[in-house]
Parts: sequence; structure tokens; C-alpha cells
Amino acid sequence: MKAMVLAAGLGTRLRPITYAMPKPMVPVANRPVMEHIVRLLAGHGFNEAIANLHWFPETIEGHFGDGSGFGLDLSYSREEQLLGTSGGVRNAAGFLGDSFLVISGDALSDIDLGAMRSFHESHDGIATLATKRVGDTSQFGVAITGADGRVQGFQEKPEPAEALSDLANCGIYMFRSEIFDFFPEPGTSKAAGPDDPEGFADWAMDVFPALMENDVPFYSHEIDAYWNDIGNLEEMREGNFDALRGEVQVEPGAPEVGDGVRSASPLQDAEIEGQVLVGAGVELGTGVRIQGPAIVGDGCRIGDGAWVRDSILLSGTELAPEAMLIGAIAGRVAKP
Repeated sequence: MKAMVLAAGLGTRLRPITYAMPKPMVPVANRPVMEHIVRLLAGHGFNEAIANLHWFPETIEGHFGDGSGFGLDLSYSREEQLLGTSGGVRNAAGFLGDSFLVISGDALSDIDLGAMRSFHESHDGIATLATKRVGDTSQFGVAITGADGRVQGFQEKPEPAEALSDLANCGIYMFRSEIFDFFPEPGTSKAAGPDDPEGFADWAMDVFPALMENDVPFYSHEIDAYWNDIGNLEEMREGNFDALRGEVQVEPGAPEVGDGVRSASPLQDAEIEGQVLVGAGVELGTGVRIQGPAIVGDGCRIGDGAWVRDSILLSGTELAPEAMLIGAIAGRVAKP
């Protein structure tokens, strides 16, 4: 089974960070969130994948190359104009084959893809959607299912009192190639705006309604695994700190040098408390104090006597001597 990594989104709710980098390159535990997804694919036996690109495509291609450094063959499909949540998948149909996985490259998860594949192959449906129970349905699209897991409908971000389901659609799908028979004709997408290209298509507005209208079975696969959309700045903080706490299984990227402390740089005489990750090439001044949860990105410089608490310093950030950073994300304005 081949995989497609969706990596073309703009990440508007993560601005201003995504003014300087594409959303899939936003760091979690000092690695791009997409890197965690690519490693997840390789760890579950996916040998070939393709990623669609739009915003700062050179940044993603420059980091991942042909994918060999991450355990798989990775190719790319550039979109000069965004093709929508499913249009980009149709654009790569020639690569994907008879059965394939579609997964977001800008969401954080440690889903068991092997278990999902086993379920997908066990039923007669055209598609399998990963879903997860959530407390606040107003933040998600939810799937309404029957007792057998067959999808019967959707609600888009319903208020909890009006929700008919608490199964959030995780945006992780397995399809059979027949799914392309239910895409809208070019130029007829219900989700497309006047400036969108003819190939634009959307899962929620076009494809899934077509499956239901034609009584085509497709199913929900409920997961207990970690899943975080990294859709806004608070979710980005949560994802990073969850990784520090071990609530999501990702490779830490730095050796453990103390209780809860991982570092790829000398810590000098810094006073460090709690769960902290320090990247490579970091310079810490005299008397620096870091109170976790905290992440210091590669190449950061923290001046003498500065304090950091409950914060993330993006790569290359400089913190002035005797500065104090609490509950924040700090970075520098730079173009990729």
C-alpha cells in the first residue's frame, strides 16, 4: 500500500509562524511535524509515499529529499493553485494504485496504521476513516455511524448539545481506487470558489456526500491513539509539551542527560527543572534557568541570567541577557 502525505495547506491559524515556513515544517520536539508522520509511515511498512506541496515547497523538498534518510521513497506533486482537500489526491491518482493511505502531514499522531489497514481490508467498503472521540465537538467535523461502523452522515463542528456523534474525523483515510469514480467533474466542485482551478475537490462537500447519495458503504475506524491537528498556536504548544511528557510516541531527537531532560548541546551551568528538550548548537549563557515544560530549538542563544518557563524557542531564536520568557512561543522573523 502506498501513501499520500497532505502537505499543501497554508496553516493560517498558525500565523505568523507560517509566514516563515509551511505548516508541515512547524516543529514538534525540534523536528518538523511532517517528519514524525513520515517516520510513522516507514515504521508501519510504507515504502513509497507522495506529498503534495504548495506553500514554500522548496523548504519541504530540501528537508526530506527523496525520503531515503527517513526510511522510504518520497516523491512530490506540486500544486500551483491549491486543489482542495481531495483534489490534490486525485492529481496523484496515477501514483497511488489500487489501495492507498491519505494522511495529513501537518497533524501529530502515533496511530497504529497496521491495525487500520487490517480493518480496511476486512470490510467491503470503498473507504475507511480514522475517528477519535472528543469532548468538544464544536472544534471538529464529526462522523455519524451505525452499529457496524458504517458512516451514515456528518456534522461540521456542531455544538455539543446538538451533536449526533462525538467521533471526530481525523483526516486519516484508506481508500480503494474506486473512490475516484465519485469525485466531481472538473469545474463542478460545490466547495470551489470563483478563482479555484477546475481540478478542485473537497472530501466533505463533494466526495463523501456522493458516496452517501449512491449508497456506497464506507466505515469509521475508531482509534485511541494520540491525535492533534496542530491547527493553532495553542494546539502547537500542547503537541510539543505532550511529546515531552511522552503522551505521543515520537523520536525525541536528543539524548537523555538527566531526569526529564534531553539535550544535544552542552548545558554549562544552566539550572534546569522539569521536562526540557534542548536542541543542537544551542549556546546558554551564565546563570540561565529553564523550567519545564520547555523546548529550546537548534541554534538558539540564551543570554546570561535569562529565565525560560513553560515556553518554546523556535530554531535560531536569541533571548537577551536577563530576559524572562513565560508561557510563550518565541522565534525570529526569517524567510526560508
